[in-house]
Amino acid sequence: MLVLTRKLGESIAIDDHIKIRVVQIKGKQVRLGIEAPKETKIHREEVYLAIQDTNKESASAQPDKIRSVSKMLKT
Repeated sequence: MLVLTRKLGESIAIDDHIKIRVVQIKGKQVRLGIEAPKETKIHREEVYLAIQDTNKESASAQPDKIRSVSKMLKT
């Protein structure tokens, strides 16, 4: 893990396309601004993990449940 120290208004560059800037420091919270291409997906970690869990559940759907949903859609 790379650990960097930045002050208010300073940035970190990732490749040529992503810039992370310290926008505000308030107590124990740091507000970050992220500049990245629109196609870059950016999530808080807890949201990202929830998305991954949902995707895993969807990928492991049981065939009988898939058939029943398919039948419901056909009617």
